Amino acid sequence: MSFSGSKHYISTDDLSLAVNSAVVLERPLLIKGEPGTGKTMLAEEVAGALNKRLITWHIKSTTKAQQGLYEYDAVSRLRDSQLGKENINDIANYIKKGKLWEAFTSDEQVVLLIDEIDKADIEFPNDLLVEIDKMEFYVYETGETIRAKHRPIIIITSNNEKELPDAFLRRCFFHFINFPDRETMEAIIAVHHPDAKKDLVSEALDVFFQIRDVPGIKKKPSTSELIDWLKLLLADDIRRTRLNEPNIKQKLPPLYGALLKNEQDVDLLERLAIAEEQNQQVSMQP
Repeated sequence: MSFSGSKHYISTDDLSLAVNSAVVLERPLLIKGEPGTGKTMLAEEVAGALNKRLITWHIKSTTKAQQGLYEYDAVSRLRDSQLGKENINDIANYIKKGKLWEAFTSDEQVVLLIDEIDKADIEFPNDLLVEIDKMEFYVYETGETIRAKHRPIIIITSNNEKELPDAFLRRCFFHFINFPDRETMEAIIAVHHPDAKKDLVSEALDVFFQIRDVPGIKKKPSTSELIDWLKLLLADDIRRTRLNEPNIKQKLPPLYGALLKNEQDVDLLERLAIAEEQNQQVSMQP
């Protein structure tokens, strides 16, 4: 089995090679790239293309590695003992299985997504080294060792918010998703909006890439934001000519709120549009 994209996901040759190499090497695939470039969706599509169940572990700033293995609820056991319940002697009743436990004990190979690992504490990746290497972990409360029945296909995403430890990186197959070029972006749009007119898509891409190329812009619009913007353009039946006609008041493209996500970038584009208009007026003077 190999991955080459799907009808819902356009995969470049380099990305498909990275996925398949990680599967062959039985190494976690570490995916980095700008937010909105399809890192999380990749795991979903790999699972679908290979006909495997997807287990997702969304990482937060407060997430600890131990939570991926299991958590022992000592408070509930103490409360039950005070209430005189009979099941307190079976510690297994107070063990909450984590995502790695679920992936390891699955009867069939699964795809395990560890999403946005860079959100967690710097020690989080190192705390998973042994478990990911040996595909097993020990449960101290019950005295049992949980071993993987089938080595899961592990996909780890990072938005590059912080550096990951070298020891962790050595155990991964790495791939950086470059921002799609225009041709790839057209293919992505065709997947999400197959009925969009070519002239509208062309004009929308002109505006989109112009905004991304503006020097000093704080949050460049991403692929997912372009898809959302086009959805609004189609719903609002925006004519091709309107894309190049700035909003009279704000000097911005229509429905710009789908592309621009902070006031600094809105203000920057407004000032640039006004400056460009003034330069045009000066150049037209005799």
